[in-house]
Amino acid sequence: MEKIIQTLIYIHAFFGGIALLAGLVSMIATKGNTLHKKSGLWFYYSMVFSGTIAMFVAVLPNHESPFLFAVGIFSLYFVITGNRALNFKRKNVNLKIDKLISIIMLITGFLMILLPIILTKSANIILIVFAVIGILFSIRDLKLFKNPKQLRKNWLKLHLGKMIGGYISAVTAFVVVNNFFPSFYGWFIPGIIGGFVITYWMRKVSSK
Repeated sequence: MEKIIQTLIYIHAFFGGIALLAGLVSMIATKGNTLHKKSGLWFYYSMVFSGTIAMFVAVLPNHESPFLFAVGIFSLYFVITGNRALNFKRKNVNLKIDKLISIIMLITGFLMILLPIILTKSANIILIVFAVIGILFSIRDLKLFKNPKQLRKNWLKLHLGKMIGGYISAVTAFVVVNNFFPSFYGWFIPGIIGGFVITYWMRKVSSK
């Protein structure tokens, strides 16, 4: 069983590496061209495979980790909703799946805050930060779903912001696993830098 789990971990890391490279190419490439679309798809599917495998391993014997399972949901939320945002530019989009994804993230966010306090009598600062981000984004999603006109208007911002958020998750995992920064800093530094990148693209899109 342990050999199977180790193989799954290697596969997870392999797809994570592809996601890092493909995501970088997608961000650098001209938005909307063939290179951007193809590398974006590679990034999306690699992240979904890598994140799903990580969540599966996190519930296997001797590898149980509610922490990593929750982080997996957080990462997949950004990637999946970022990809689905492409649908919002069309009229009369069925939002049932999108609403469900946002509700799952909302519930997960509250559990990320409450469960460590209930089970260990202490708060987990990393989970709290990720939870607050996930909660805020999912609440914004649910509000936009009630306003189709505004949703169509903001589809590009949602797509770029969420996909970059997913890439930040991939970079964060790479940084933490390789111990590039001491203590818990590795969990936050990629997000801080990535926040500036997201701000840049949001302003660029708004100016157009």
